Formats: sequence, C-alpha cells, structure tokens
Amino acid sequence: MREVFNESGVFLKYEKKKVKMENGHELTHRSEEPTELWWKLKEAVKGRKVRIVVYEEE
Repeated sequence: MREVFNESGVFLKYEKKKVKMENGHELTHRSEEPTELWWKLKEAVKGRKVRIVVYEEE
C-alpha cells in the first residue's frame, strides 16, 4: 500500500435548524454541503481500490 492522499480539514459542512410551522408543529431541516477537501479526496480515489481511515482532530 502507498499513500495517495493526506490532508486535514472539514469534510462536510453540516447544518441543522428547527422551523416552527403555522399549525404549531416543528420540522428539522438538515443540510450538508461538501467542502473543497471532499472534492479533492473524491478526485484522488476515483477508480482506485482504497482503504480510508478517518481521525478526528481535537
């Protein structure tokens, strides 16, 4: 095995917000937005057999 990609950062921007409807119910809207790191990783592993290990940075 050889290293193909090594970067750190935020992978996806994730946002949750609660919305109150007219009838009193609450809905939770979730949105995910890929970051530049996501796109770089996608291009680096495209068409390859890989093993991906993720570490959380403090």
